[in-house]
Amino acid sequence: MKILLVDDDAFLRDMYATKFSEKGHTIDVAETAESALSKLHDTEYDAVLMDMIMPGMSGIELLERISKEKLGGEPQCVMLSNQSEEQDREAALKAGAKGYIVKAELIPSEVVDEVLKLTKQK
Repeated sequence: MKILLVDDDAFLRDMYATKFSEKGHTIDVAETAESALSKLHDTEYDAVLMDMIMPGMSGIELLERISKEKLGGEPQCVMLSNQSEEQDREAALKAGAKGYIVKAELIPSEVVDEVLKLTKQK
């Protein structure tokens, strides 16, 4: 599976990229929504994992742009956030997210498993 991981936290971005790579997936990373959009214009992805809160553009705004502009080969999008409020989850799902994962509730390997389950990948 080819995944784009969008998170402004370098430590988390690198950690999740490593975990997905260890499971045999191809990972591209972006630290901002703007840099993610640039990659999505040029590359098709199976999935995009994005943080909810990022400088410049939120995960919801990024998700809406991906959907509206049919970017990246129309990948399945999953929010990966520390925001645990129900209203955040509902907003993400309403905007088209396949799922919403709260980082603090799972260890990294469980995040990988949950993303694969949400996107129906192996």
